[in-house]
Amino acid sequence: MWKEKKNMNNDLLNKITAWEPRAVWTEGGDGMFTVPADGFHDLAGRLRADGFDFLRSLTGMDWGEAGFGVAYHLEATATGENVVLRTLTPDRERPVLPSVCDLWKAAELNEREAFDYFGIRFLNHPDMRRLFLRDDWAGYPLRKDYDPAQNPLRMSNEVSKDSSPTYELQPDGSYIRKRNVLFEEDEYVINIGPQHPATHGVLRFRVSLEGEIIRKLDVHCGYIHRGIEKMCEELTYPQTLALTDRLDYLGAAQNRHALCMCIEKGLGVEVPERVQYIRTIMDELQRIDSHLLFFSCLCMDMGALTAFFYGFRDREKVLDILEQTTGGRLIQTYNTIGGVQADIHPDFVRKTKEFIAYMRPKLREYHEVFTGNVIAQERLKGTGVLTREDAVSFGATGGTGRASGWACDVRKRHPYAAYGKVDFEEVLFTEGDCFARYMVRMREIEQSMNIIEQLIDNIPEGEYQLKMKPVIRIPEGSYYAAVEGSRGEFGVFIESRGDKFPYRMKFRSTGLPLVSCLETIARGTKIADLIAIGGTLDYVVPDIDR
Repeated sequence: MWKEKKNMNNDLLNKITAWEPRAVWTEGGDGMFTVPADGFHDLAGRLRADGFDFLRSLTGMDWGEAGFGVAYHLEATATGENVVLRTLTPDRERPVLPSVCDLWKAAELNEREAFDYFGIRFLNHPDMRRLFLRDDWAGYPLRKDYDPAQNPLRMSNEVSKDSSPTYELQPDGSYIRKRNVLFEEDEYVINIGPQHPATHGVLRFRVSLEGEIIRKLDVHCGYIHRGIEKMCEELTYPQTLALTDRLDYLGAAQNRHALCMCIEKGLGVEVPERVQYIRTIMDELQRIDSHLLFFSCLCMDMGALTAFFYGFRDREKVLDILEQTTGGRLIQTYNTIGGVQADIHPDFVRKTKEFIAYMRPKLREYHEVFTGNVIAQERLKGTGVLTREDAVSFGATGGTGRASGWACDVRKRHPYAAYGKVDFEEVLFTEGDCFARYMVRMREIEQSMNIIEQLIDNIPEGEYQLKMKPVIRIPEGSYYAAVEGSRGEFGVFIESRGDKFPYRMKFRSTGLPLVSCLETIARGTKIADLIAIGGTLDYVVPDIDR
């Protein structure tokens, strides 16, 4: 399964060491460069100018005695090259690192997450507030020396602050704390959410309005934060699998697939071809399930109740097929390390083919009842435009990125499972508006059916589960693996110290980049447009909050 180069491209290695001679290349796992903090921003800027325009993942880390730091996964969208960097500070009392949110917009919320969990302050970041935890939370819970007993939760009446701290470096090497104003006293600010129907999940927006026009939007996350990444540090690798289904629950099979792939990558295990085919088919059935729910909920948001019932009716047929093999409808718990939990049901192939034959004419019915509706077109076309440049900078992958003309499909960029053996179209639009985001997902249902049709009659014989050791230990190093989830790239980063549990496990949320670009998309639109924008971004909040 793993055919990608483990060694750094020599040209890139030479460039980086020429730009920053102090950068040290380490081979363990995927390999990464360690860059001194005082030279990191300059090197990051050079890489950004050299084409590394996509910040795939940003992971806060506690490296023990070495200090606190961050691991960055970067990709050049033009060439597909990847590089992993890390920078750190030995100061455990007041760790400070340079911000890169001026280079990649995706860094803004990701750096706030690193501050929230590790207390790392990022110089020149405009908004150093906590992201998921309450402002009155004591301590930083992902630090290795964090003791909940010494940091009791203070439940004061939390008031939304209208300013945010920022840290600026001074010529003498010190830094000062300033505050940026979020909302002026004379601004008209309203709450949208965190009621579920308003925001597609328990998510809160503070919106500054001028009449009906949105001038600013401040996203508040964390209402259902469950500390899943912290929990993983005390679980064995097989035990961590149960948690992935509860992130993006509409991409449960895909999430778990990514974690299994990352663990298998660390172990150097290649799963049987039968498993690759089964996983691919399951992922595509899950994608159809997710996109049907997307269609249904967007139609309900827009007042098209008949179309809502159509989508739910047909989604039930997908869930029936999944349930017969996996035993679950929403929570799949099917992929395992080295295979799948059980072989496919004897009726799986027949029922899947019958569903595809049933679904194709139903899609035409969807387009007749909703897509061509003049009200839907008036509300969606030209609304909530996200440019390709912003989509890449925010890391807004999936249907959102492809609607803006960014070919960001992991199945094409880094083929995995059986995706390298099938022909399918990466659906692209260039308008970047709500209608384009809607159409990408509707066309992807067709492409998912095409993928399944190419595989369903050709599932090879063989084992569905490799025999694995009772205690799984991944060799020391850092590993990253990603799949194309229903909403974009879902990635898993594992830092291993050779133990039976991960030293650090980070999930690259598909939804966090989508809410991070919301203000850029919504600014200047009307308040009613925010419902259509949120619906077509299609984020899932448990995936964001983790």
